[in-house]
Amino acid sequence: MNTNTAAPLSRHRSVWEVRTESWIELVDALSQLANPSHEQTDREARLARLRELTEVLTPIEVCWAYPGRRAFADLCGFIARGELAHAAIVARRSHRMLASLTYRHGSTGAGSDAELPTQMETEREFQTQMRCPYFEVLMVDDLPAEEEESLRRRVRSRRRPDDDFIFDVVVVPTFEDALVASMVNFNLQAVVIGYGFPYRSLYVPELIARRFFEGLDVSGEELPESERGLLLGRQIAQLRPELDLYLVTDAKVEDVAAKAGATFKRVFFGEEDQLELYFSIMKGVSERYQTPFFEALRRYAKQPTGVFHALPLARGKSIMNSNWIGDLSQFYGMNLFMAETSATAGGLDSLLEPTSSLKVAQEYAARAFGARRTFFATNGTSTANKIVVQAMVRPDDIVLVDRNCHKSHHYGMVLAGAQIIYLEAYPLHEYSMYGAVPIRHIKETLLELRRAGTLSRVRMVLLTNCTFDGIVYDVERLMLECLAIKPDLVFLWDEAWFAFARFHPVYRQRTGMAAAARLTEMFQSVDYAQRYAEFASSFDEAAWADDERVLSTRLLPDPNKARVRVYATQSTHKTLTALRQGSMIHVWDLDFKDKAEEAFHEAYMTHTSTSPNYQILATLDVGRRQMELEGYELVQRQLELAMNLREQVKAHPLLKRYFHFLTVADLVPDEFRESHVESLFNIETGWVNLFNAWHTDEFALDPSRATLSIGRSGMDGDTMKNRYLADKYDIQINKTSRNTVLFMTNIGSTRSTIAYLIEVLVKIASDIDQQVADMSTLERRIHEKRVRSLTVDLPPLPNFSCFHTAFRGSSVDGLTETRDGDIRSAFFLGYDEGNCEYLGMDETDQAMKNGRECVSAQFVIPYPPGFPILVPGQVISAEILKFMQALDVREIHGFRPELGFRIYTEAALQRAAQSNAVWTAQLNSQVEPG
Repeated sequence: MNTNTAAPLSRHRSVWEVRTESWIELVDALSQLANPSHEQTDREARLARLRELTEVLTPIEVCWAYPGRRAFADLCGFIARGELAHAAIVARRSHRMLASLTYRHGSTGAGSDAELPTQMETEREFQTQMRCPYFEVLMVDDLPAEEEESLRRRVRSRRRPDDDFIFDVVVVPTFEDALVASMVNFNLQAVVIGYGFPYRSLYVPELIARRFFEGLDVSGEELPESERGLLLGRQIAQLRPELDLYLVTDAKVEDVAAKAGATFKRVFFGEEDQLELYFSIMKGVSERYQTPFFEALRRYAKQPTGVFHALPLARGKSIMNSNWIGDLSQFYGMNLFMAETSATAGGLDSLLEPTSSLKVAQEYAARAFGARRTFFATNGTSTANKIVVQAMVRPDDIVLVDRNCHKSHHYGMVLAGAQIIYLEAYPLHEYSMYGAVPIRHIKETLLELRRAGTLSRVRMVLLTNCTFDGIVYDVERLMLECLAIKPDLVFLWDEAWFAFARFHPVYRQRTGMAAAARLTEMFQSVDYAQRYAEFASSFDEAAWADDERVLSTRLLPDPNKARVRVYATQSTHKTLTALRQGSMIHVWDLDFKDKAEEAFHEAYMTHTSTSPNYQILATLDVGRRQMELEGYELVQRQLELAMNLREQVKAHPLLKRYFHFLTVADLVPDEFRESHVESLFNIETGWVNLFNAWHTDEFALDPSRATLSIGRSGMDGDTMKNRYLADKYDIQINKTSRNTVLFMTNIGSTRSTIAYLIEVLVKIASDIDQQVADMSTLERRIHEKRVRSLTVDLPPLPNFSCFHTAFRGSSVDGLTETRDGDIRSAFFLGYDEGNCEYLGMDETDQAMKNGRECVSAQFVIPYPPGFPILVPGQVISAEILKFMQALDVREIHGFRPELGFRIYTEAALQRAAQSNAVWTAQLNSQVEPG
């Protein structure tokens, strides 16, 4: 094979797109060549292109059951022998079945004619197979052609009309083929690995193989063939943990099973249990397909019930008996209401005390998302956040919180009575947004608290992963370094916008649950114990006393002391298939049973409705099923569509005049990018930059968050969102800043929606172009001033100032004030109107110049940027005031332009300071220094 012709595949952002477009071009080329009436002057060029297309498709078709490696090889044979008319017929049939997906619903042959589905025995069997979900099983074994075809026939012969699913097999002969197929073929649900097989692929060029193996420790070539199966299983489990893995061995099966049981679902000896293997594959997929609560709800909706509880809508009775609201059932359908019932009426499980279908559904969700425990929430992640905070944080515990986190965390801290230390994310002044919190800053804060003698009171670190703008932490490294300083820290990762990440090998490594699992395994390993011993011997007490050395060293925690206690909250409805307010809490807490279970239960009871919406719960169950069975495909396509969007805008001569998508270099400063990657995808190296950046950098960028800079257009984000995207073109987005708008691809995005967005952006750019061309000299000057205000003269983002001394903590000896603040006392002090007054911006400015400390009595949250500029008890600084004066956004929660800031009176602050001094003395008397 000429590997040069395959190079475009290794550089292409989407193998699936290459496959689709190459088949279209192949059919067209064959049709042209096979038709003698067409002009043949460029016949040699067409034949050369035909050979290129078959060489591009060959390594791809190795990975799929249809048409399959051997059938595609036969097609290539027809072309090589000049039988172009016959090749055109075969190619057209194959492409039609691929495009329509009809190959999923019949016995697709692997023969040279790329057969259409064979005739079903009965119409009932045909209809059954049309309804059955279809999947493919990867068989890794170097089989002769006749054995491979015999295997396919055996699999198809076992199909029965009452099967829940049907599957076909993909047979690959080598280690490399298997790894590539597991990444390319989204139809796969199981992998069967044989006893011995070669390492190097005969079909996939090395250039392409490297593209898929980036970031993997692939070293199987040196192993004996008989040992490659175990390594291959571990590698596929790392890439796609949702796949069921089976091992067929000719060695001592008992010994192999003992070693490989954690990786493989089952180990078989040779050919002796082929039927059991078939049934195991079907059962494994069935386990992931089951949706226990959704199925229970469907059964409930069909059973006759007499309703005597307080829910008139139950069973749709109040609708069916009405002469005036029948349109409600016409719009939603009656099943929605037939499934309504009271949570206390029986018949379905209770969310507050689940014992049956809901309990199992949550266990399945924990399996899918890699958690030890999972809890459903039906009133959004705002409530999920408050549950975790209340469960983990006791009054007066110190919590390190990203100031730019969702407002539910701030309110959760008020309810819990925490002492808050706000952490500062790095600012992106030119785009009026923040990034994420550097590890160095978190370590500095912990060392500060250690010096003050209050480290023992630190309970939790709370961070957003990933941020609205797509900044993602190196979760494992951050937790390692923090645990080295405070080994019993609890981590709460707000992954509201990151639920999809579990189902893609690049994203998964930076999720809270995946990192918690790795840390747990790491701390139990002999290798880590040795690694820590080496670190400890080189990092003595003197080193720990040197703050700069601690800050500049990658710290390792003592595995005998460190506890892995990790919580992740997830807005399932934001990025997966679930109704609004459907969320989950994922838990990996080694001390949950001993230290957290009762408190978590009480917090869950406090914030969870006694009447949860069963329809929301059902979609959480079904959304989990979808991601376990097709999540990898959906997330990969989401990623590829986002990159397509970026490239289209970058290449368009009109669009790039006014717009550009921010790159990783724009959003992550170089000091946090060890890889020095500036673009996550390029035509020369493909996705290698993405793999490198996500593997090494302190902060990575989620490419599916496409932030469009629009400052050069003279429009602010609010105008772009409302006047153009929403009102004129019916395009909906979530977030803007002063000079950006955020477009997010998701698992429901399509190429058509991307095409429409590009079309709209071109129309908007054309409008701007026309408006600029028609401007007078004065209008152009105004426009240029507006552009400058959006691209150059941007107000700097203010840092958190400080809590007023009336609410601030102190060191154990009481001599030094610390940064932590009592937000609860500050919040409730404002409930008494007599403690507060209003000052306009100018009045506040003058009061500050006269030496008064103006202290906010409430949260002040402008949208955008959407985080608290001020919290209760915070001193208003000159920088914050300047930022507020420069803001031109419509929506500012907690600030009334006609009245100004709501601040505490000086007398109220004096009384609060006296109370704080008494409280601090009492608290410090209970805390041991160190």
